[in-house]
Amino acid sequence: MLIVGVGIAIGVGGALVLGRFVASLLYGVTTRDPATLAGAVGALTLCAIAACLVPAWRAARVDPMEALRAE
Repeated sequence: MLIVGVGIAIGVGGALVLGRFVASLLYGVTTRDPATLAGAVGALTLCAIAACLVPAWRAARVDPMEALRAE
């Protein structure tokens, strides 16, 4: 999740700085709309949490002795 946090910080910063280049393509929303940015950050964070939890859950269910024997 540390990588996700760094990516979100860089992405939000980039969106705020480079938003003026796509301002003409947006209709009914500004480039610095807090609700839109928060929604995008929330959706990406939920996806990242799901992507981290599924493998961790599977790894936690493996018997340690079976994992050691497999190597």
